[in-house]
Amino acid sequence: MTTTSRGAARSSLTLVAIGAYVALALVHVATQLTGPLGLRTATQVAAMPVLVLVVLARTRAPRSWLVVWLLAGLGFSWLGDTAPKLAGDSSFLVMVGFFLLAQVAYVVAFWPRRARSVLRRGSLAWPAPLTAYLVVLVLLLVWCVPGAGPLLVPVVAYGVVLVAMAVLSTGVHPLTAAGGALFLVSDGLIALDAFADWYALPWHGVAVMATYLAAQGLLAAGVIALAASRRRHPQWEA
Repeated sequence: MTTTSRGAARSSLTLVAIGAYVALALVHVATQLTGPLGLRTATQVAAMPVLVLVVLARTRAPRSWLVVWLLAGLGFSWLGDTAPKLAGDSSFLVMVGFFLLAQVAYVVAFWPRRARSVLRRGSLAWPAPLTAYLVVLVLLLVWCVPGAGPLLVPVVAYGVVLVAMAVLSTGVHPLTAAGGALFLVSDGLIALDAFADWYALPWHGVAVMATYLAAQGLLAAGVIALAASRRRHPQWEA
């Protein structure tokens, strides 16, 4: 196979995988409103593997630290989507455990670019965006801790890691920053639903899954965009 034909095959695979992910996301969000449960489960279980295919098709070996740990985060997210369906009464804890691992993987992925994030020092604009993330963290803890009971430690740990991921995502690419913010929204809604008695959002499942699937797609898109810029301009530090 020539270089040109390999490139065409890779482009075709990419388009198919992107189309499949978008279709799965749309169908899954629709099933949050209408069902059936089997289709809802199938589309959720299939989404992350298809997104992994997108990342693999759009990046080249040897893959960078950022890409490898992004793939790890997507893998743990898939386990968080899938394993709770087999865990019975422990489903919530299993979900939180795997998504905590996913957030840790994303933090590890984004950490080398922290100097480009809202953590950067020496900028007059630095305090405002970082403060906004910290305010979100404080509000989530204030609203959720009173109802957390024996899950207090996992709730606090997850909140801190989640916000750290969102903060660090701002150092990768604007698309990744948007993904990190949406992930914060999605998981924040889950936390409020689980622990805040006053929370009652119509179409909660739609809001959670729409923001979650968009978040994962944007995280991947930002990392892919950065990897592409590195290929085009290898002399740039990225």
